[in-house]
Amino acid sequence: MIAYIEGKLTYKCPTYVIMEAGGIGYQVNISLYTYNKVSNLESGKLYTHLHIKEDAHTLYGFYDETEKEIFILLISISGIGPSVARTILSSLSSHELQQAVVEENYVLLESIKGIGAKSAKRIVLELKDKLLKLEVEPNIIGSEHNTNKREALSALVMLGFNKTQAEQSINKILKSSENNITVEELIKLALKNM
Repeated sequence: MIAYIEGKLTYKCPTYVIMEAGGIGYQVNISLYTYNKVSNLESGKLYTHLHIKEDAHTLYGFYDETEKEIFILLISISGIGPSVARTILSSLSSHELQQAVVEENYVLLESIKGIGAKSAKRIVLELKDKLLKLEVEPNIIGSEHNTNKREALSALVMLGFNKTQAEQSINKILKSSENNITVEELIKLALKNM
């Protein structure tokens, strides 16, 4: 098992980074929270989880250990795979997810793409006690980098959404929002409106 990778960030986009360590370039799938934290870094450390299936070995990376712990808790739930868990962590911060689960906010959970009523109930049922034990700090994310429609659209397409639908959703959000919206905020809003 690979616990973490520390090295040079040679490529960054909202859904994955390529991290060079020891002469090897690792493609690491990330959430929007992690992307926001590493987007301005040239090198760094990502806590990782290697997900093994019959046909693929996929590496997921996290800026902090709390996000990794929550990801592992999410994929332990029947019906929640790594892609859905990453979408959840891209739609809600660790703190927002903890709050939604503890307060049994099914409406918020169901607003995430890929989460229906049954999945939302399962998440609350299986994670409520576990998330109460985790110390999750609220994360305040500033807009430290230039954002644009192209990055948000690319991220949504890489997450498996229809390009035309994603573009329509992004355009609608951009028309009704302020000019300084970050890529993360744009993607979160698009995920909730698709």
